[in-house]
Amino acid sequence: MQVAAGYVQQACWGRTPTSRAAAVANQRLSISHPLQRVTSRRPCTRRAGSCQFAPRRAQRQGVVCAEQLQQQQTPRQSSVPVKTVRQTARAFAPATVANLGVGFDWLGCAVEGDGDVVVATALEGEPGVVRITSITGDNGRLTLDAEKNCVGIAAAETLKLLEAALGPLSAGVSLHLDKGLPLGSGLGSSAASAAAAAAAVNGLWGEPLSAETLVLAGLLSEAAVSGYHADNIAPALLGGFTLVRSAKPLDLQRLEYAGGDLWFALVNPLFEAPTAEMRAALPKEVPMASQIHNAAMGGTLVAAICQGNAAELGRALDSDVIVEPVRGPLIPGFSAVKAAAKTAGAFGCTISGAGPTCVAVAGDKATGEKAAAAMAAAFQSVGKLEVNFSIVVKVDTRGAYVMDD
Repeated sequence: MQVAAGYVQQACWGRTPTSRAAAVANQRLSISHPLQRVTSRRPCTRRAGSCQFAPRRAQRQGVVCAEQLQQQQTPRQSSVPVKTVRQTARAFAPATVANLGVGFDWLGCAVEGDGDVVVATALEGEPGVVRITSITGDNGRLTLDAEKNCVGIAAAETLKLLEAALGPLSAGVSLHLDKGLPLGSGLGSSAASAAAAAAAVNGLWGEPLSAETLVLAGLLSEAAVSGYHADNIAPALLGGFTLVRSAKPLDLQRLEYAGGDLWFALVNPLFEAPTAEMRAALPKEVPMASQIHNAAMGGTLVAAICQGNAAELGRALDSDVIVEPVRGPLIPGFSAVKAAAKTAGAFGCTISGAGPTCVAVAGDKATGEKAAAAMAAAFQSVGKLEVNFSIVVKVDTRGAYVMDD
């Protein structure tokens, strides 16, 4: 849903009529206001103030117009601080695979398995305050300074969004972070922490903010540690595949894998590849032919997701000629790992995010396991690196969520 020049519009696209039984709407999420939430399934191009639909009729027809949206989003004006609905909230956020080869900075997906957990506790009578009381699973490497930790930044930004939606708040928050993902792994470690923090703080007030809105808080957190990009934080919060049309203003397209088996073999060596350093290696200019190739394969990648075609997805993921060629040599043994994955039957292999984790695509779990074993062996024999973990997982379609007590 988008509010611009008096319009609210959202479009949904399905598959062809011949595959209607398997059709899945790919929802466009355009957020230009911190309180927007996508609810429409039909386009509405009526100017604000001219809509003739009654609110109930509009809801029945799946149409939300600007005038109604503005009325729904008006913050409650009250001098009485809004209290939390629970004293503590515990939230989980999954790992993410960003870029997927040719989708550099504009495509990512959440994957099943380990993730980060944040426990938020209300600090009644201390509105605006954010404290990080403890962190586990990081071997003492992360700071407890809330202004310098992505968890604290995401929490502070979420409080601002809550205040804009609800009015003045009665409490600040204290946070505990349990790191389930290794640092500098290429699996969206900082995004998982930020997403879990945003979800937990939102949970203290009964989750009034949508996951799409929480992406805004996560983006500012990511900007402080790895850059202003949404290809990790968006899928961490929304789940599944997310295409990022723009980060400023935020414009997201959710993509759902349309049927068929899809498995990711993820192999993480004991080697750290900080995002900032890996970004510094990127070329400032690229040949026109390389850009045309990556654009074409980017389209192929999106089409493969929408069609549920694992083989084409793997082929597109494997085909990057801009980023992978300069980052690959910085990861010991990468070329051998990529070749080993495909020899074992994977459809394609590339670097997950900034690395060093490598990701291969398979059409079934058994092939994924063979590819993972071959990739691990290549890291050890050619890269001379020990392997931290080797797993075969599916797409996580849920994203960050508040866990039951």
